[in-house]
Amino acid sequence: MRTAQLTIPYPNDLLLSLKVTPERFESDARMLLAVKLYELGRVTTGIAAQIAGVDRVAFLFELGKFGLSPVGVDPDELESDFANA
Repeated sequence: MRTAQLTIPYPNDLLLSLKVTPERFESDARMLLAVKLYELGRVTTGIAAQIAGVDRVAFLFELGKFGLSPVGVDPDELESDFANA
């Protein structure tokens, strides 16, 4: 599989204000990009996981931290369905 690379410059002050290492910031940025692309319906969970640099199962679990469902149903909608079942 062919891949491309995206480079985004950011100031060192950003790392200081966030109190994170460059590795942590870059990992978080990859995850945020992957989650947003998935949320917008632009990529599958498999592609999003590749962007985030994690396996698909780990990405599916991460979605919950962002209030997203891996089955394409809003968590509140799913809760409502269970309540009315």
